Order: sequence, then C-alpha cells, then structure tokens
Amino acid sequence: MLRHRHSGTLALALGVVVLVDVLRVFLPSVITIFGQAAATPAELLGVFALGWFVLAFAAPPLVARIGARPVTVVAGAALAGARLALTAAPGGRWQLWLAAAGLLAGLVWLAGSAARTARPVPGLALGLAAGALLHTALATHDLVWRGGWLAWTASAALVAAFVAGLPGPRPQPDPRPQPGTGPGSGPTVTGPGCGPTLSGPLSGPTVTGSGSGPTVAGAGRGAGGARAWMVAGPALLLAGMLALSPAVAGTAMSYLQGRAGTGGTPLFALAPMAPAVAVFVGGALTPVRGRWRPVPPAVLLAGTLLATYGPPRLLVVAMVLAAAGLGGCLALLDEPADGRQARPEAGRRRAYAALVGMLGFAVATVLHYAAYDLGYPNGWLPPVVAALVAVAALRTPPTAGRVRVLPRLAVTAVTVLVALVATVGHGPWMVIDNRPGPPRQVRLVAYNIRMGFGLDGRLDLDALARAAGRADVVVLSEVDRGWLLNGGHDTLHLLAVRLGMPYVFAPAAGPLWGDAVLSRWPVRAPRTRALPAVGAPTGAQALAVTVDFSAGVRLAVVGTHLQPPPDGGPVAQARAVAAFATGYAAGMPLVVAGDLNTEPDDPAYAEFIRAGLVDALAAARPLPTSPADDPREQIDHVLVSPDLGATDAGTIPGTASDHLPVAVTLALPAR
Repeated sequence: MLRHRHSGTLALALGVVVLVDVLRVFLPSVITIFGQAAATPAELLGVFALGWFVLAFAAPPLVARIGARPVTVVAGAALAGARLALTAAPGGRWQLWLAAAGLLAGLVWLAGSAARTARPVPGLALGLAAGALLHTALATHDLVWRGGWLAWTASAALVAAFVAGLPGPRPQPDPRPQPGTGPGSGPTVTGPGCGPTLSGPLSGPTVTGSGSGPTVAGAGRGAGGARAWMVAGPALLLAGMLALSPAVAGTAMSYLQGRAGTGGTPLFALAPMAPAVAVFVGGALTPVRGRWRPVPPAVLLAGTLLATYGPPRLLVVAMVLAAAGLGGCLALLDEPADGRQARPEAGRRRAYAALVGMLGFAVATVLHYAAYDLGYPNGWLPPVVAALVAVAALRTPPTAGRVRVLPRLAVTAVTVLVALVATVGHGPWMVIDNRPGPPRQVRLVAYNIRMGFGLDGRLDLDALARAAGRADVVVLSEVDRGWLLNGGHDTLHLLAVRLGMPYVFAPAAGPLWGDAVLSRWPVRAPRTRALPAVGAPTGAQALAVTVDFSAGVRLAVVGTHLQPPPDGGPVAQARAVAAFATGYAAGMPLVVAGDLNTEPDDPAYAEFIRAGLVDALAAARPLPTSPADDPREQIDHVLVSPDLGATDAGTIPGTASDHLPVAVTLALPAR
C-alpha cells in the first residue's frame, strides 16, 4: 500500500487521468458539434481547438498574483465538476461547452500544479499508465459514453479521489524555532515524491512533499523541472497515439490475425497492453545512467518510425518499442528537487513550460489529423515529436546517486496485473458458424458510421448496433480504430462485440482508419486494393471478402468508400473498384456496397453499371441517405450482379451517424 508520502504523486496522476478523460470528449466534439470534419474548413476547426490552449496562458500570471494553491484548488474543482457532468453524455452544444470548460480548467490546474511541483515525472508517468489501464479495462469505451449507474458510480469515485488530493488549507506556521531555520536558511524541502510542494509566494510558507530522501548531488543543474513539464504534452500525444493506446493494441493484434494487408478478429485484442505498460512504467521509474542514456531516445524514435513507415503487421512491435522508449525518456528527465526550485520565478517557469507543452500537444494533433482533410503528408509528425522528447531527455544533466520515488517493482507488477485481467476479460469471443446449410436469403446493411459519432456528437454504440441488428452481412465505412482525435476508441471491435459478428478490416488512411465487413457466416480470402487518389485528400481502398455459406454457396462482398477529388466526382476510383470487384468475384455472385459519394445519375455511378452490376436499391428510389436528420443526397449504395435478387430495400432511420444505413435482402442463386 502506498504511504502518505506518495500523496503528491497520486494527486498529480489522478489529475492527469481526469484531464485525459475530458480531452477524449473535447477533441471529437470539435469535429462533430462545433463543425463537421471534411465539411467545415479544417483551419477553422483547428483555430477553435487551439484557442482554449492559448487561453490557459493567463494562468501563470494569476498564479504569481494570488498563489498556486488557490488556483490549483479552484481549477481542479472546476475540472472535476466538468468531468462528472460529462458522464450524462448530453450531446450537442452542452457537451461541447462542458468539455471546453473542463479542458480550460484542466490546463489551469496543470499550470498551478507545475508551479507547486518541481519533480513531476513520477506523477505524470503514473497518470499516463493509469489512464491507459482504465481505458483498457473499459475496452476503450469510456465511462463518459456508457451511462447508467455503474458509469456514474465509477466517475464519481474517480472525481472524488482527485478532489481529495487537491491541496488542503494552508497550514499555520509554527512560531517555535525549528532546527536549521533562520535568516539565509532558504526554503525547506521534505521528500521529493512527484516533487515537493514548494514554499514562497507561489504556495505558502510550508514545503512538503511525498518523497524519499535528501537532495542528490548534481540536482538543480538542469531546468528546475521545467523541461519535464514541457515534455508532458508531447508525452501525452505519443502515449495516446501509439505507446499506451489499447485501441492501437487491438488493431495491431487484428493485423496479426488478418491476411493480405487486412485485419481480422483477434482472440486477445488487448494483449499488447501488458508488455507496453510494463516497459513504460518500469522504464519511467528506473534511473538511466552512463553509456545507456542514449538508448531510450533511440528506442522511442525506432518505435514511432516503425509505426509510421513499417507494415501494419509490425504495429505491435512498434507500440512496445515506443512505450519502452517513452518511459525511459521520462526517467532521463527526472531531476531531484533542490532549494532553488522553490523560488517564485522557478514556479512560473514550470507553469509556462507545462502550458507550452500542452499547446505543442494541440498543435501536433491539429496538424496530424487536418492532413486527412487538406491532403498533405503527415507521417513525419510522430517521429518529429518523438525526436523533440528525445532531445529534451538527452539535454537533461545526469544526476549522481539514487532517489527512490515509488516502489518500482510493486507499481509495475500491479499495472501488468490490471492489463492482463483486462485482456482476459475482453477476449476471446467466437461466433458459432456450424449452421444447418446455406440460406436462401441474406440481409445486407451498408453503413457509414462516421467513426461512431452521431449528429449530436455522442458515441452511441448501442444505436449503431440496433441499426444493423438484423443483418447477416454488414459493410461499414469511416471506421475508426484508435485515432486520438476521436477519443482513441476501437469502434469496430466494440461494434462487432455488440453484433456478435467477426470482422475483416482494411486500412484506407493509415492503419487505424478504413472500411470493414462483418459477417455471421465464415469469411474467406480477404483482399484489399488501394485506390488512386486523383487529388482526394483522404485515402481510399476496396476490401473484398468471400462469404462462405457452405455446400459450395459463396458470395463475394466488396466494401469501399470513394473519395471524390476537389474538382469532380470519383470516376477514376469507381472504375478501379468495378474492375477489382469483378476480377475478384470471377463468376461468383457479387455485391459492391458502401458510401460511394456519387448519385445514381452521375458518371462515377455509371462505371459500376458499365461493369455489369445493377442497382439493388432501385425499387426504393429515390433513397437519400445524407444527412441523416434531413436526407437529400443518394450517396450510399448497394450494387449486385444480375444473378442476385433484391427485395425489401430501404433505409433505417436514426441519427447515430451523419448517414442513414441502407439495407436490402438478397436472394442467393439456386444451387
């Protein structure tokens, strides 16, 4: 059991968990409520998001004026209140402004904490690990989106623990003389923990901490904790995008299960989290000295480069490397505190450094994900962020001696145990496919799920599952499997679990975003084909699978999401999909379905007709599918080979996405 001397570390860690929870709501709210991704100019979305991070720079002057303690307490209480209120998942403008207010409060709390805490690395590392473990235990489906008494109870417990760790009332000074006090003695520092709570105008007359020993030789020669605080934002970015993301872990495992560049349904999707958390926590709490100092930065760079430019099948390796390197870099940044770090100017430097780091997080996030709307390369960005962290770590002067902050083995063992329990608890799951024989009819649904977010900006997986509940085969577009911008959810796996259907996934814009086919029947021979960009900013592909109904009855299903170029329709992509689909089917009954971004009388649609396919939704025309609350455009389609009969075509009402799903019953050819 952690003793009271570690309370400062735990308080910072809990605050990081709560702040990340709010970020997971704020970021998707920007692109689904304030504006619409791919419709609202990416520049406007970016300015709105960045503005809240810039506003937080009012915090350091406020800290200097009234002290870090009241700023930290008030901002922390506001952060806690916003996080608890978000558990109601209100959607719409209420959700956007609650998340924005919570983010601003969280940034101010972080600045106040930085002013009071000269040694943040143990708390930051523990907070990142705890947040990742909570996300893993929830299978990436956050408490905020779950609702119900269990989510409220867990959220209230998290918030209460965080509030309990906020600084208490300023203690009254003891009028009796103390040993070692007097003129020129300077501030007192007792135990470093996550860093001392410092004296002076920033925090009050008493210096307390949760630490473990005296000043270490060589301490204070660095940036007085400011460098570690500046790296907090980049570390959060790398952890959320790769190193500690359970959604990335699940996607990485699915690539090991898949074939020909596709991802299949893994048995233990979250298995990589145990080694990733172990090497991260162990690395962050283990001092790195001498000739080994360059190793963690090199490992971090290798992991991010492999994730960006390597094949998807090596994503597990990239994730574990990035986690080990990130933890080691944090250890290099860990500087024991000394008296000079208690000065007011040192606290202000740390406050500004923390906010600069978080602004860097925001800028990098906007730059990375705006590329999918604006069309510029973004693969360089994670390695560049990793390089900045590596440089900061290597520039931190080494310290002599050893200061124990947390029980390394115990903390690492607990985190690994939690990760293993979550892994076993969320897998494996299988679908029985020994059916009495091939069916005569198959119900197919094609659905653009917009990363799982509805028109009100809520992640409503149950509503998505209800829309596709009767289907035997589901073709999904805009499938997100771990984008930090969308909250870091593996939407496909979460939806597949609710439907009880295995899946095949194909990446279209990086390894975490693409299209999928789910089936209640066994799926064979998956193939994916990248489509010509022809000026479209977002990548596109065609995913082909063979649904095996037994007794020689098979159906070729091709799912795609065409991306039109700025100056016309997706004619070239439609032609490529038609050629790929007919070649793959090779005489089998064929279905091509998805968001084709083209109307039935457009030239791009004509490419499918020219290839010999027919409109399976013809009897229900006109059949607009977008936007979901006032459909005017017929852009989601199902086309079939002439040997397939089509009946009961239509849309399924709902606003769980910005598109309506289209559904049709297909009569299979006689055997």
